Parts: sequence; C-alpha cells; structure tokens
Amino acid sequence: MKKYFQFEELGTNYRRETMGGITTFLAMAYILIVNPITLTLQNIKGLPAVMHMDYGAVFVATALAAAIGSIVMGLLARYPLALAPGMGLNAFFAYSVLLGSKIPWQHALGAVFISGVFFFLLTATGLREKIINAIPVELKHAVGAGIGLFITFIGFQNAGIIVKNDATLVGLGDFSNGNTLLAIFGIIITVILMTRGIKGGVFYGMIITVIVGMIFGLIDTPHKVVSAVPSIKPTFGAVFSSFGDSSFYTTSMLGIILTFLFVDFFDNAGTLVAVANQAGLMKDNKLPRAGKALFADSIASIAGSILGTSTTTSYIESSAGVAAGAKTGFASLVTAALFILSLFFFPLLSVVTAPVTAPALVIVGVLMVSSLGKIDWTKFEIAVPAFLTIIAMPLSYSIATGIAVGFIFYPITMLVKGRVKEINPIMYVFFVIFVLYFIFLK
Repeated sequence: MKKYFQFEELGTNYRRETMGGITTFLAMAYILIVNPITLTLQNIKGLPAVMHMDYGAVFVATALAAAIGSIVMGLLARYPLALAPGMGLNAFFAYSVLLGSKIPWQHALGAVFISGVFFFLLTATGLREKIINAIPVELKHAVGAGIGLFITFIGFQNAGIIVKNDATLVGLGDFSNGNTLLAIFGIIITVILMTRGIKGGVFYGMIITVIVGMIFGLIDTPHKVVSAVPSIKPTFGAVFSSFGDSSFYTTSMLGIILTFLFVDFFDNAGTLVAVANQAGLMKDNKLPRAGKALFADSIASIAGSILGTSTTTSYIESSAGVAAGAKTGFASLVTAALFILSLFFFPLLSVVTAPVTAPALVIVGVLMVSSLGKIDWTKFEIAVPAFLTIIAMPLSYSIATGIAVGFIFYPITMLVKGRVKEINPIMYVFFVIFVLYFIFLK
C-alpha cells in the first residue's frame, strides 16, 4: 500500500493521509444535506408532486456517487482529490432545468448521463489531458489563486461574516450573531494551530469549533447516532426512461447538455490543477496521470446520474485535506469510506454546520493564494489575464467564468505583445468558445 501510493517519495504516512481524508470529508459533508434539499426543490412550495425527487433516494445517491468518484480517483489517479455532486451544477439542474424549463427530473438526469459519457470519450482520446496541459503556467497559478479567493469568500459568506448589502452589494455581517462569532472563533483557533505548525491544524480546528458550538448551544448535540438507510429505488435507473421519450430530443435539451459539459469541464480542470499545485504534484507545468484523474470525474458523473443525482465533479474542499497533510490517493479512499459510513450515521452530520466548515475554507484560501508569487506581474501581457482570472471568480461566483475571462484576454495580450509563438493553438480555440459562451449561452 505504501509503495503503491508512494508514501516515502512524497514524504507522507498513514496518519497524515487519514487525517487529510477526514478533513476533506468534514469540509464537504454539507453536500449530503444541501444536495438533496436542492434537487428535490424542497423549499419550493406549490409544485406538482411529480416535480419533486425523493429526498431519501437523492441523499443515498449523493453519498454513493461521492464514494464511487473518490474511490476511482484514489485508486486510479492516486490524487488526494474527493468528488461529489457539484454545487452550482446542482442549482442549475434544479432551478434552471427543472423549475425554469419545466423539464422532468428524469430528463435532467439523462442530460447529466450524456455529458458524462461525452466526457469519458474525450478523456479516452486524450483530448481533455492535452487541453489541461496546454494551459499556460501563469494562468494555472492564477486559477489556483482565484479559487483561493473564491473559496474564502464562500467561507465568509456561509459564516455570515460577509452578507448581502443593498448599497454596496456586500458588507460585514452581524457580529452579535452566535454562529458568526463561532466561525470567527474557529478561524482564530485554526490560525493559531497552523501558525504553530501543528499537522492537521485545520482538522483539529474544526473539532474544537464543534465542541465549543455544542457547549454554547449553537450546535445541537445529536440525539441519535445510527439510522436506517433510505431506499434509492425511486431514482435508481430512472435516467434510462428519458431516452425512450421523444420529448427528450429537443434543441433546449442540447443546450442543457452543453452547459453541463462546459461548467463541469472547467470547474473540474481548475480544481484539479489548483489542488495538485497546492500538494506539489505538478511537474514541468504538467499534471502526471491527468488522464486517469479525468476518467474518475467522467465515471463518477455517469454513475451519479444512474443513481439519481446531478453532475459529480472534483471538490475544491479537497484542498482542506491537502492542508491537513494529504498528498496521495489514500486520503481519497478515506473520504470515500466516510461517505459510505455517512449512510448509516446521518444524524451525526448535523454537527458539521457552516461555522464549522468556514474556518477550513478561509485557511485553505490563505494557502492557495501563495501561487500569486509565481506569476510574473512585471509583464503586463501576463498580468492582465492572470488578474482578471483571479478577480472574476469571486465576483462572478463561478470558477468557470473566471477561467473564461482570463482565457479570452490571454491570446489578445500575447498577440499584441508579439509573443505569438508562445501561444498554444488550443488557446485560440478557447478564445472562440468562451466569446460564444458569453454571447449565446449566458
């Protein structure tokens, strides 16, 4: 096991990998609660029963899709990267496809399935790996830094430290709120642990925050530990019923499939590059075993659609596990095991609240923006696309949009500067695709 995951070569051990895997799970465990609520449109009243997916079935599908994706990533690609149904993609699935377009959820799952199959074929041809390796090193560092700012913003938002402000769009939250104060405490204690160089400081910070939250009554102590696993029958295999329905084959469905393709590809690519950079796994601006990592993403999406959930993709919260010491796929296997166990211990997940995960997201953001120092800011033709990539992610609330903006400006500034030979032909293709994306798909 140690030899397969290259523990000695990467300077890690079972303890660090286990701690990293647990930390990653705790940082993304919220998806087990948020995804079922989102996909079932539980908070939307007055809808026909046929529009609501079964909550229990979606919960099981979410946990199993995350476990399958993480296992494939861990064993095949050997990266400390966990997967689960993607935030943003699940919102698009629920609010744009189901609620907005009035498309049956079975058809929406069909769109996810087709996009997953298409990704699998692209990966098999090696095209996805070539695309990722074609991205300039400066933009890869910009993507990592941008995601760092984005994930920190999410952490602040979830904790209520940053809130909506009608006058200035965003502003400081209510610091008299108990949950906000708990998150601030978590950030402070985690910063202290990390500053002291304590391995697993992010994980210990989350545990301490949970304990303090329980002491002050901000986090409910679970009254039940084990519960029965809900039936997955209502959603399992429902995707295949859509292919026999003629109403599935429409131009609007084609647009939905393309949107799933676009967002998943660049969210996953950005996350993969950012986490690999943070873990020190990038070599000569190339990602070893990138093809295998991309296979994990496509296999997980296909499996997830069959089980009954939206697109499964790599999670940037994996960087919390890397911050806790994870460097190999063994950590992903630990995370996968915890997702499987969560099927039986669902009541315990109630302690993983926003104030608990917020400190981890903020600290991860601090670690990820270190890639800013690897960008040559003295060259304006590099600084512009890099800066726009970084700033557009938190401001647009989208990793994919940040990448799109940077990739549009990169060939422009490089051409004007006369550095034509340094532009990979694939970047011109990106330029056209992203311009069309902003014109039509948005």
